[in-house]
Amino acid sequence: MKLPLHQQLRDEFRHRIETGEWAEGTPVPSEAQLCREFGASRGPVRQALAALRAEQVITGGRGKPPVVRAAVASQSVETFMSFTEWAESIGKEPGQRTVEIARREAGPLVAEQLLVSAGEPVVSLLRLRSLDGEPAMVERSHFVPEAGNPLFDFDTSSGSTFRFLLSVGVDLHSARHIIDAVAADAVDASLLGIPEGSPLLRERRVTFSTEGTPLEFADDRYRPELANFMVHNTLHGRAPVARVQSTRPPAPAAGQPSAGENP
Repeated sequence: MKLPLHQQLRDEFRHRIETGEWAEGTPVPSEAQLCREFGASRGPVRQALAALRAEQVITGGRGKPPVVRAAVASQSVETFMSFTEWAESIGKEPGQRTVEIARREAGPLVAEQLLVSAGEPVVSLLRLRSLDGEPAMVERSHFVPEAGNPLFDFDTSSGSTFRFLLSVGVDLHSARHIIDAVAADAVDASLLGIPEGSPLLRERRVTFSTEGTPLEFADDRYRPELANFMVHNTLHGRAPVARVQSTRPPAPAAGQPSAGENP
């Protein structure tokens, strides 16, 4: 069955981008040029370009000429790596601006993730993270006091809190990640400069000590056009899929290491 013309054009335009014929960062030919080349009216050409915008393959619109978007940088969750280390590994300049750092009572969700009672004190940190100066991620972190208190002696707008906490002996040993999508709330929208309700890629993370004790619960929300996540696995090394209801490390099987230990 022959595809409608706008879908054929979409596939051809995508092919040109994937093969480098339309290089990253370069303007897409004008609608008039594409109409002449393919003998098409503006309607199908505009539909094809709109589809590529929706896929975030090209940028532009609302009076701005379309441009081929640079490839989205992938962040591996197989290696325990901070945002700063990841940004540096892909040749980007990491940045951060602290919106708030405070001691407060743990709400029900934070308490559940950190395995403490609701109302117990935690150290909460809200920061805007950037890549080469462009707002990229809103970071919400909550620490048990023994892990988070050192941050009050650190300028959290100056660099990596992960590196600092490691340098003062906080036992950040392993992490569990849950990745999903979420709509930007008012805080996300304001900090990232996007409309409220825009889709964001969310990474929720619990960081454990060597003994498997939860030390941090984080809710990091990324602009999906600037970052995504990569997981590498093999057929023989695959783990069963599970619905995560709690961040408590599972009890180890006989002869197996605990969740906070390297095999």
